[in-house]
Amino acid sequence: LLATRRQYARAMDVYTHLDSISPRYRDVPVRIERLRGLAAPGRKKLGHDLSKVDSALIIDGESLEKPTLGRYQIECQLGRGSMGIVYLGVDPKIGRKVAIKTLALNQEFEPDMLEQIKWRFFREAEASGRLNHRNIVTIYDVGEEHDLAFIAMDYLEGSSLDAFVRRETLLPVVEVLEICAQVADGLAYAHGQQVIHRDVKPANVIYNRSKGSVTITDFGIACLTDNNRTRTGTILGTPAFMSPEQVSGKAVDGRSDLFSLGVTLYQLLSGQLPFTADTMAGLVYQITQTRHQSISEVRPELGPLVALILNRALEKDPDKRYQTGTELAKALRECAAALKRSPKPGQYSDHQAMTP
Repeated sequence: LLATRRQYARAMDVYTHLDSISPRYRDVPVRIERLRGLAAPGRKKLGHDLSKVDSALIIDGESLEKPTLGRYQIECQLGRGSMGIVYLGVDPKIGRKVAIKTLALNQEFEPDMLEQIKWRFFREAEASGRLNHRNIVTIYDVGEEHDLAFIAMDYLEGSSLDAFVRRETLLPVVEVLEICAQVADGLAYAHGQQVIHRDVKPANVIYNRSKGSVTITDFGIACLTDNNRTRTGTILGTPAFMSPEQVSGKAVDGRSDLFSLGVTLYQLLSGQLPFTADTMAGLVYQITQTRHQSISEVRPELGPLVALILNRALEKDPDKRYQTGTELAKALRECAAALKRSPKPGQYSDHQAMTP
């Protein structure tokens, strides 16, 4: 049990004591040999960056029990999140696969910084935990164990929309409109529960193309509008996708998320961002003061309806944008239906339509 909980040094002490009492008892010598490397001070352990070492280190041996976090058995490393490593886990009682996002608490943070990071980490569980919607990731569990904090959530099959933002990987237009309509559906529900995401972007949306399912993830910097801990003046998020009010450090509401979804839609349709600059100050100026290049100039074959939707979604003034996710989703689906009724060359092909 100590070994599965990553307490290798203590497990080593126990087996060494057993071996001194009864030499060669069962498989104790074998376990001592395997634990010898795991208990070494420089050994990589669960929760550290395994990106440059063999992922089998997570299992740590052919016959040793797999490590656990809470009640979850760790299977392998899936990748890295914004705050730490993400693992594939299994709930052994019901066989459910989960993605387990971790935060190593033994990192060299200043005390105040550690508290802020922990608060932000568990904020994701607090924000997502109150939401129950087909387009929002489900949180199952949260906890701390030894040197790790963790959140167990839906294991989502598919890929992030980041895979479809390059000119050579763009999706068909109608498919993009339906994806963003589903994101808008999820945001409408979250906003109705007083949760603002504040970091809507392709990387935070998982798309299972075979099932047509879309899931919003990473509520790590979500703003709970009924929580007095939320303050203006703090800029969190990904700058290129921020609304003018967010990038200026002002108070935000759900319409800020809809602006970010507009940026996402623009990128999914064109393979480029509507606002770019070489410096942060330049980017802030572009987002707050400069009108984006019309999508009609980038992809003329899309027609005026798509441009009208993007122009409204990307309005600088929140009062001139779509006011709810439901309103935006309706506009996107009506546009998709219109494009199907009156197709133009290039609307339904992939990236080849981008070439002149």
